[in-house]
Amino acid sequence: MVLTRDFKGTILARVQSDPKFRDALLKEGIEMMLAGDVDTGKAILRDYIKATVGFEKLGADTGASPKSLIRMFGPSGNPQARNLFAVISHLQRLAGLKLRVTAGSQ
Repeated sequence: MVLTRDFKGTILARVQSDPKFRDALLKEGIEMMLAGDVDTGKAILRDYIKATVGFEKLGADTGASPKSLIRMFGPSGNPQARNLFAVISHLQRLAGLKLRVTAGSQ
């Protein structure tokens, strides 16, 4: 499904105006990846990054090329664990969150 600019604009506006929504979006992106839906998780995190820190600033903060980060979170991107966790760690710090993984049964 192709997302329209109106939808993306709505997400951007909501992320910038609603801290709870912004935090939930970050959590959801990470949870999707942990659940094995890496493509959806990357798409959510890509939108989160665009709406918050931006790829230029994220690259400067993490020492990664912005173009590499854009590719990493793109549809055909295949991020290395080291790079992915560095970005997630940085996004958590910026958001003031400390996400934890807990074991549970299904």
